[in-house]
Amino acid sequence: MIEIPHLRGTLGHALVIALETVVIPSVLLALLLHFAGLVPGLAAVLGWAVFVLGARRMMRRDLPRTLLLSTAMLIGRASVALITSSAVVYVLQPVLGSVLMFLIFVGSAALGKPITARLARDFVRLPAELFAHRTVNRVFVEVALMWGGSRLIDAAMTIGFLHWGVEAGLLSRGLLSGLLTALTIAICAGYGWRKLSRVPGLTLRMRWRKPAEAVAVPAA
Repeated sequence: MIEIPHLRGTLGHALVIALETVVIPSVLLALLLHFAGLVPGLAAVLGWAVFVLGARRMMRRDLPRTLLLSTAMLIGRASVALITSSAVVYVLQPVLGSVLMFLIFVGSAALGKPITARLARDFVRLPAELFAHRTVNRVFVEVALMWGGSRLIDAAMTIGFLHWGVEAGLLSRGLLSGLLTALTIAICAGYGWRKLSRVPGLTLRMRWRKPAEAVAVPAA
């Protein structure tokens, strides 16, 4: 049996990362770009990124790979936009990032070593033996392909909104991209749960509340 512990905390964990690395930076830049200018807006984004990492470190909270990757990309985007003095560059960079993520997800799936299996460990504790299961690995491959398709849609959506202006592009990145990501998570989670529940000898159980001691036990 595989028990997925504390789902409520897992969902909250993902939401916090999205707020820290997507929503809040986009809102900061949109507001300061309108009222103070590009440089103060980008400086605020960089300051926010440093603050998030520093605050987590001081509070001795986890720094998951997803957070580090997202924050690194955020700092890179803001730095390049600051050097080029272009808000359009800031909004366009995620397009390249989405295309890159598409290549990473699809490439890892093609190699049979889906990156989704590694990222899943940031949110759910699963026994190492589970990832060696052929059927389970195939599920992670299929989910990686779904994520790759989602990243292509995200890139196309950003380019489309940029035709209406930089602020529309920021809206796309700060809100719609987040909604697309949430929808992708829901679809992939539902698909993965349905597929894994059909694996012979494997039983899944969801725990919504935090247990006294989280345990993940493979099937005998």
